[in-house]
Amino acid sequence: MATSNESPGTPAQGPQPVAPQRTAGGLATWAIVVILIVVLGVGVLGGWLLGRNTSTASNASPSPQTGVDQDVARVSVAEKFRPSVVQINVTTQNGQGGLGSGTIIDNRGYIVTNDHVVTGAKSLQVELFDGTKLSAQLIGLSPLDDLAVVKITPPPHMAVAKLGDSSNLQVGQTVVAIGNPLGITQTVTNGIVSALGRNVPTGEGGGVIFNSIQMDAPINPGNSGGALADLQGDLVGIPTLTIVNPSFNAPASGVGFSIPANRAEFIVPQLIQSGKVTDFGLADLGLQGATVDATVAARLQLPATQGVLVASVDANGPAAQAGLKAGDIIVRLDDRAVTDEAALLYNVLNKSPGEKVALQIYRGTQRSTVNVTLGNLHIP
Repeated sequence: MATSNESPGTPAQGPQPVAPQRTAGGLATWAIVVILIVVLGVGVLGGWLLGRNTSTASNASPSPQTGVDQDVARVSVAEKFRPSVVQINVTTQNGQGGLGSGTIIDNRGYIVTNDHVVTGAKSLQVELFDGTKLSAQLIGLSPLDDLAVVKITPPPHMAVAKLGDSSNLQVGQTVVAIGNPLGITQTVTNGIVSALGRNVPTGEGGGVIFNSIQMDAPINPGNSGGALADLQGDLVGIPTLTIVNPSFNAPASGVGFSIPANRAEFIVPQLIQSGKVTDFGLADLGLQGATVDATVAARLQLPATQGVLVASVDANGPAAQAGLKAGDIIVRLDDRAVTDEAALLYNVLNKSPGEKVALQIYRGTQRSTVNVTLGNLHIP
């Protein structure tokens, strides 16, 4: 994902695996980065533009004929939604300029955007639909979710987007992306929902877009933080990043991801209230581990050739309270095999805080089942 240190027109490098840290949810934040690299073999590129280099591929994308009714609906959505989408001009600490997009979601002047658009900003300016430029204040950041909130003093008759229910989206459904690709303001692109429920690493310090919306509407630099709307004119997602094809070191056509509106609806009020996230609403085992494979098992003379070797447990965390110890090997979670740390992560992310799970473990050569009540992810 592009960052404030990226050179103009240079695609961001793919996410790099980071060493596990002894914090709650450490497994959940770094293992997913590893699995996306291993399984997909791809990088990510955030839609944030540093400078105004226009060498990036055009944002235009041919759209199949979808009938008069959908054409009318798209026109209606564009007319209704565009006034609530803004351009965010960023001056970084080193004096460089960048831009991204944002969507006004509150009549008090609160705007939702991406963390990677505004983090490290020295000053922020918001350009409204009618060209009015207003200074903006950074209210809060959630790097884990790649979400941020900025605020302007609301002008008269300010447009405000309506948050929709992203859980109602269906694969194949038509959506419209609105943003400022390459600084070309108020650009509308059309696409469909390609997939749902993707957990995608942002490439930013272990950040993850949980349960993301995959769509084929283009996301070019400048689109980040803009709007993904359904044909009812509701905000259903925040376009954030696109996959980078490592073979060509260029964005893969039609493979973009958005933060679901329901996730933003959960995180944004916390940012407005306290400037940070106090409740991520994500399940956590409270342990750090490493993948066990045949090579590791042979070297360490372990009784299992696949699973997760517990490296440490967080004091008073869910795993510790259930009696897990460093050296245990987790091989199953409920009825699912735990083949590696990514599989463990995937299973935990599909649970909720407070749910109970049964972990099958090896302690030495003895196999047993340990019941764990999942905790709530906390990041200091």
